[in-house]
Amino acid sequence: MPVSPWNTLGPLAALSLLMSNVPAEATTVRVHYDVGYGNRITVRGSKAPLSWSTGTSATWGPGNIWTLSWANSVGEVELKPLVNDVSWSAGANYRIPAGATVDLYPFFGTASGRLQYVPSVYSPQLGNSRTLAVYLPPSYSENPLKRYPVVYAHDGQNLFNAATAFGGVEWRMDETANALIASGAMDEVIIVGVYNAAAQRIYEYTPCCDPQYGGGGAEAYARFLIDTVKPYVDQNFRTLTGPQNTALLGSSLGGLVSFHAGRNHPSVFGKLAALSSSFWWNGQALTQQVEASPTKVPVRVYLDAGTNGDGLAETTRMRDALVADGHVQGADLFYYVAQGAGHTEAAWAARLHLPLTYLFPWQGTAY
Repeated sequence: MPVSPWNTLGPLAALSLLMSNVPAEATTVRVHYDVGYGNRITVRGSKAPLSWSTGTSATWGPGNIWTLSWANSVGEVELKPLVNDVSWSAGANYRIPAGATVDLYPFFGTASGRLQYVPSVYSPQLGNSRTLAVYLPPSYSENPLKRYPVVYAHDGQNLFNAATAFGGVEWRMDETANALIASGAMDEVIIVGVYNAAAQRIYEYTPCCDPQYGGGGAEAYARFLIDTVKPYVDQNFRTLTGPQNTALLGSSLGGLVSFHAGRNHPSVFGKLAALSSSFWWNGQALTQQVEASPTKVPVRVYLDAGTNGDGLAETTRMRDALVADGHVQGADLFYYVAQGAGHTEAAWAARLHLPLTYLFPWQGTAY
């Protein structure tokens, strides 16, 4: 362990020593990171007592939490943690408002997540099995003190691997997430790609019931996510489990089921992204439900459509229904028109950065 007063003092005495160094009205950062024996965390920042040229040492405490405080009168500060005042944390600068106490979970390696596959996940709700492709973000192995929001993304075989993707065109979701995290445009997230069940896709991704295509399994699929997939993910990975940290994402019928499940289960899914959604389903019945809703559902929503045969009119009608319901563009609603884009995997891959950064912006995670 680093040399620390915690090694020689009792808990109450150590706490008193730590608090004696904190200004009465203080802004505080707590850096959660295990640097290993003999190393330390320093902080560089934009305003005195910090500077960008030389780091200020943080104080180590139990749980490998490094704490640094300064007077509120300094105002908002931009900063970055470093290891031994040499290795800078990845991503953007952190913004620390005056008077706040902010927990940081940095990493110092390369911004490259990894994939882990979970085969043959059985659904008692649907009577079939499928694979989960789980993207673990760059810091997952490096900083075991950190927990992460989770995105449950449909049509999982299309997201990460061209060999399994429809038409051989993948979304490059892992590469996109890596780049956004490295640039500091989004927070780290776990992405669970839930494979579709091929012949059962239309049934599972749709509410009841379109005159031409039938369907009607959307609620059973939602229960599969809620009662089978999410408990497994929460038990086996370091997740943040609340609705504010749990999102759905999909395109086409996957957008439709994302919207359906998010609206019907806001206590589980607090965010959703519906790309090029099939809101035409069953005479736009889902849109009509929103238009008739007496109360706003507390879900953060991303909607988009392209201008090239991509259901833009139906998506715009859904946007209007959400606005009438109380959603506000730029706050809990992001509506985007993709000029020239059609209904293709390549088009969704090209704008994937928009829902990811909207739903999980840098420093937007509630720990």
